[in-house]
Amino acid sequence: MRDMTDNGSVLDILIYVFDRYMLADAPEVPEREELAQDLEQAGFAGESVERALDWLADLAGERDRPNLDAAGPRAMRVYTDEERTHLPADCRGYLLALERSGILSPQQREIVIERLLALDASELDVDQLKWVVLMVLSSQPGEELACARMEDLVFDLPPERPH
Repeated sequence: MRDMTDNGSVLDILIYVFDRYMLADAPEVPEREELAQDLEQAGFAGESVERALDWLADLAGERDRPNLDAAGPRAMRVYTDEERTHLPADCRGYLLALERSGILSPQQREIVIERLLALDASELDVDQLKWVVLMVLSSQPGEELACARMEDLVFDLPPERPH
């Protein structure tokens, strides 16, 4: 597990939670108050903990988003000025590559963009993007294969080959 308590940014907290509870196959993620206490005991600042927990709650609410997947394969995503300001060209290109490879659907791409902007980070990079994509995919029912493929990309593992 990575030690990220030094920085304490919202993304660091989210990665810590994901490492500790989701990737470790923990039996259950604690309720919000208990999770907040765990994170503060781990050394994360209270304000950042609350923002991270709000981010996770908002991610859980993304399942009710209108379906964009019917737009078709020829639909093109045009980024707003705000999105271009916060998402560098390499991140936008990586999102496109994930969508073209079938890891992300247009619907999931929109959730990833929204969640990236909600981080309110001054600089985003592809490694941070990979983590957010992994978190979004893990929150979506029936996306085990895409999630496994993304895990390989996050941890720079070669893709598994069928025997």
